[in-house]
Amino acid sequence: MTGILIQIVLNAVLLWIVGQLVKGVEVRDAKAAIFGAIVLGLAQMTLGKLLMLISLPITFLTFGLFLLVINAVVLMAAASFVDGFEVDGFGAAFWGSLTLSAMNLVLGVLMGALGLATSLLFGGLGAIFG
Repeated sequence: MTGILIQIVLNAVLLWIVGQLVKGVEVRDAKAAIFGAIVLGLAQMTLGKLLMLISLPITFLTFGLFLLVINAVVLMAAASFVDGFEVDGFGAAFWGSLTLSAMNLVLGVLMGALGLATSLLFGGLGAIFG
């Protein structure tokens, strides 16, 4: 249970940072960041997996780059369910998901270097989010 709470808090902080860095992505407060992290994780585990399965041929043809599009769509979908978490268009969602991916990668590498469990990140978020 503690691992899940740490995971949610870490992803909420990263989501809040994305809101500060990416124009068009807004995370108004801590509540929006926490609920945004929860909804984003759930959306990626359901909608994201379904979209990955449906788009497998195009993902294969683009050497996996289409996963960036899927993650942007999932980010937009998650934002539509959380009050205070807004994404203004596909471009902001694309850059927001790319930024979130990069920060998750860096956090995972740091946690691995420190000997901490990298499973604290949303492991279900695919190759892009974790």
